[in-house]
Amino acid sequence: MASSSEVSNPNGYPKLVLASASPRRLALLQQAGIEPDALLPADVDETPLKSEGAKELAKRLARSKAEVARKVARTREDLKSAYILSADTVVVVGRRILPKAEVVDEAAGCLRLLSGRQHRVYTSICLITPKDAIRERLVETRVRFKRLSRDEFERYLASGEWRGKAGGYAIQGLAGTFVVKLVGSYSNVVGLPLYEAVGLLDGEGYPVRSSWLEAA
Repeated sequence: MASSSEVSNPNGYPKLVLASASPRRLALLQQAGIEPDALLPADVDETPLKSEGAKELAKRLARSKAEVARKVARTREDLKSAYILSADTVVVVGRRILPKAEVVDEAAGCLRLLSGRQHRVYTSICLITPKDAIRERLVETRVRFKRLSRDEFERYLASGEWRGKAGGYAIQGLAGTFVVKLVGSYSNVVGLPLYEAVGLLDGEGYPVRSSWLEAA
């Protein structure tokens, strides 16, 4: 039988691993009063499979990240009974999946497609419980950008804010000024739909509100 120190943190609560290196996802969890006990980012190939749609891609990558993190966590005494939470965000225009822009040409291509148009943002979240049950949710948000002027286009590219972002933009940053309309979850576009993530954790017995009184 595992000791209490192996299954819980010093406050006696179950442990939580966030399978992501994204500071945005961590900040969103912290906004909800949830502090992961460990970050175990998973390095997986994010290239879409042939004929794979945006929804399927997001779901596959989120589960892959969770499973990679689980393999690592289960080898550690302090995390072997932890909850594992992962997410993956995909931006799509029509049926075209936009990349996580790493070079300026990719970001420029994304902005040209997004300018003056509606796009969809899918985030899939995957939770693996201490008993290795897998729970998943897929969330869709529709976003419309204004038509970007040449100055907006060039200055946003020069800012570098797009780097590493799905679809080549960060809605919580400068690109928030491009958004004409948003239908659905704002936190989903940032990278982690809070309502659904907290609901999954809560439904599987993780004490999501344990720190709320401490924060008051």
